Amino acid sequence: MASPPITELTTRAREIFRLVVEDYLASGQPVGSKVLAQRGDLNLSPASIRSVLADLEQLGLLAAPHTSAGRMPTDSGLRLFVDGMMQVAEPTAMERAAIEAQVAQPGPIEQALEATSTILSDLSGAAGMVMIPRREARIAQMNIVPLDASRALVVLVGDDGQIENRLLDLAAGTSSATLQNASNYITARLSGRTLAEALRLMQAEITNGTSALDEASRDLVERGLVTWSMDATRRRVLIVRGQANLLDETALGDIERVRSLIDDLENKQSIAELLDSTREAGSARIFIGAENRLFALSGSSVIAAPYRDREGRVVGVLGVIGPTRLNYARVVPMVDFTAHSLGKRIG
Repeated sequence: MASPPITELTTRAREIFRLVVEDYLASGQPVGSKVLAQRGDLNLSPASIRSVLADLEQLGLLAAPHTSAGRMPTDSGLRLFVDGMMQVAEPTAMERAAIEAQVAQPGPIEQALEATSTILSDLSGAAGMVMIPRREARIAQMNIVPLDASRALVVLVGDDGQIENRLLDLAAGTSSATLQNASNYITARLSGRTLAEALRLMQAEITNGTSALDEASRDLVERGLVTWSMDATRRRVLIVRGQANLLDETALGDIERVRSLIDDLENKQSIAELLDSTREAGSARIFIGAENRLFALSGSSVIAAPYRDREGRVVGVLGVIGPTRLNYARVVPMVDFTAHSLGKRIG
């Protein structure tokens, strides 16, 4: 059920809805009419509050667990709250200092990334995540070596010294001279470029009529580069820290949900794909519960933001994952601040 616009709720309904969501996010427990009436700032009887709660439940914004007379927000209700009512709380000076201290630690960037996921976990009370798309290799040398009449071995030497191999099918009658021409062209014209950049340059030379390759060699080069480029886009490394934070006192009463969430984290490829979808976002994105098929069973939420280098290029994505009762108002700006700090560290 699609939630109604916030403007369609009466002032009384908006205030009661806000209080229910804020109390639930703080305690993890359903909120009852008596608790709301005792706050004193509503000036309403429990009966009047129950009537509004029933209306909000009918709208699909609240739900009543079988074991409690209280109400808790649905995923649709949380989305309405996050998008239309939430007042974010910027990280405190102490939180900002803790984040910057972890990110700025001297040493390899991998250590900074691990420290980043750890500090996100510590401060949010959830599990911290940092996704690092593996840097696409720049070509130092590429050789195409015949294995038999129908196959060749493509050996890529990257500018970082790493060597990787791929098998390539050959058209019938492909000569050793064709393989050598392709190898020479790649090393002479395309070295220093990423695979995607090399492919674009070669295609531009073909279009402009300036390519020195014959048709057979051109086909080999193009197929080899496309294979490597496609492979590079699938390379992701996901660092997750703080899974133990997911096992809090409220989780123990819903152990199946927690088990499902742990399973989600074990399937890092699926989580990485979700994080990858935020690469073009200008700031943190929020995925709430069953809005995403990945969390249909676990009822989890993810807050994620891309981090960029000094030139504004997206380097990766970081964020937190936890139950839907995450403190969104506090964690969203925290994730944004961490992404900005990590970007400055990467340079």
